[in-house]
Amino acid sequence: MKLLTDENRKKIVDALFYIALTIELVLMIVEKSELPFTYESYVFRATFLLTFLAVLIMKHDRKEWIFIAVIWAIAAVSYYICGKNDMLRVVTLLMAARDIDLKKAMKYCFYVCIVGFMLIALLACAGVLGNIVFVFDYGRGVGEETRYTFGFGHPNTLFSSVFVLILMWIWIYGRTAGVLPYIVLVVSSVIITVLTKSRTSALILAATIVLAIVFRLFPKLADLKVMYILETLISPVFCIVISVLAAGWTGAMYVGDKFFWNLGDLYWKVEKVLNYRMSTIYYEAANRDAVLSKWKLFSAHGTDSYFDMGFVRIFYWYGIIPAVLLVIALLAVIYMCWKKKDIWTMILIFALSVYTIVEATFVTRYLGRDFFLLIAGVYLGYYFKDKGESDVGKA
Repeated sequence: MKLLTDENRKKIVDALFYIALTIELVLMIVEKSELPFTYESYVFRATFLLTFLAVLIMKHDRKEWIFIAVIWAIAAVSYYICGKNDMLRVVTLLMAARDIDLKKAMKYCFYVCIVGFMLIALLACAGVLGNIVFVFDYGRGVGEETRYTFGFGHPNTLFSSVFVLILMWIWIYGRTAGVLPYIVLVVSSVIITVLTKSRTSALILAATIVLAIVFRLFPKLADLKVMYILETLISPVFCIVISVLAAGWTGAMYVGDKFFWNLGDLYWKVEKVLNYRMSTIYYEAANRDAVLSKWKLFSAHGTDSYFDMGFVRIFYWYGIIPAVLLVIALLAVIYMCWKKKDIWTMILIFALSVYTIVEATFVTRYLGRDFFLLIAGVYLGYYFKDKGESDVGKA
């Protein structure tokens, strides 16, 4: 009697994947709170082993095994050179997500995050863990500001957490939701913006909600090829170009090169708008390794400083080759969105990509933050397995 039937194989893979996903989500929630935890590296290894085992148990044809071997080899080289296993963990999670029920997984992620984030806020309000509000000079040229955190440690962390919930809600429910849920969505967005005073991020959230409302009212727009072309020009083309220019411009400004001739005044105007995020590229990275002239094919040991501007951090943390692979994967997902007329995933790509220009929330070792990996894993899986009609369009 054959024990590892297709049905049993599927059950085992699903169990391994959901155990890994649950652990990553819980670890992410703990990290967002002010609860100390110092064993992340051990947890990362455990979740990697779970997804690695899931990939080995899954059925693959010869072409897919070759692809998996090549990607794992590149990720292993990255790990060896830069000392970070993040790329290895990410690509393995993507592979393990190939056959999941995407609607079910996204809902699971959504509700686990709601429960976890509410718990953080309740503990802060009860005075058990974390602060409710900070009055502090955040360096934005306006002196001391009162910004709410509700236990999340920083107002931007609180905003990004709500931002994630809104994005997941839009993908899961936005395509069929009525007027009242959208009104609640808009009101919630205004409230979190007022409480956290996260100005740049609020503009991105507002644009995302407007897009969701437009495509909800005019669903036929999803059939237009031009929508997917425009999104590709924004994400990843515009996002990468802007980030490369920012890293080059910043490096040139501080070492006196003529990378951007006579644009010093403009630089500081842009810096003020971006809350001096570009300067952190130069000042926050050890040995100034985040500026364009210091980028390498694969990053090196010690390139682990934290700063905003997420795409720049990708190049700095991991290197040019991993960043290029990310762009290729994103383009592959966008192409599949066009083939399946899935404009709702495109909304998420727009929001996450533009947000990552100025923030680095989703450039992280905590994979529980990157819920989009679930979607990407399924969509990239379509290139290797005929899964029939997409469950995404019916989510």
